[in-house]
Amino acid sequence: MKNTDIASFIDHTLLKPDVSKNQIEKLCEEALIYNFYSVCLNPCWVGFASNFLKGSKVKVCSVVGFPLGATKSSVKGIEARNAIDDGATEIDMVINIGFLKDRNLKQLENDIITVRKNCDAATVLKVIIETCLLTEEEKLIACDIAVNAGADFVKTSTGFSLSGATLSDVALLKKSVSGKAKVKTSGGIKTLEDALKMIEAGADRLGTSSGIAICTAHGPGPGNNTAPSNY
Repeated sequence: MKNTDIASFIDHTLLKPDVSKNQIEKLCEEALIYNFYSVCLNPCWVGFASNFLKGSKVKVCSVVGFPLGATKSSVKGIEARNAIDDGATEIDMVINIGFLKDRNLKQLENDIITVRKNCDAATVLKVIIETCLLTEEEKLIACDIAVNAGADFVKTSTGFSLSGATLSDVALLKKSVSGKAKVKTSGGIKTLEDALKMIEAGADRLGTSSGIAICTAHGPGPGNNTAPSNY
């Protein structure tokens, strides 16, 4: 993939708890102007964003079990279904990290499967494993289970925990999924340099609230920056 607009890697994200309708409207407007891949927002805003973006190429992504992952699996399933019914085409779910720590791997897999079953066939499911809380072994286990449970992406972080993504985590996840899933990274991606390094490390998607700063780093308008020509 050569000279690809870096905006096409970006899920334009606004997940803070104090977000207003005006801020969501602005988020959607920015996504249209800069051709971001999607907007990523909390479930209560999915219907509004879907209506606002109707007829455009910008996708709507919603989060499930966010940000702790400790919601019951059945509730995560309902949350995913509701978001899809409201217009979301992508779901970013947080795994139950405690299940992983306890090596309760069957329940962990069921957590993901429950959400997958509540998604449409075309829904893109991204599974957030919160790498900053995991050992390397746990990261590999989480990736394997996510892929087996039907994840389309494994995602590094919520952006709400101890730290965000690292280049080494992105590379590790990319190697672990071995082409069976894609990798999304988020948390602390604020500059064009950050974004390009993450893509070079293997990220297929970037979750960031700094998309405009990234895309205007070399000029005032949208569409100025491209992914590395050898990507």
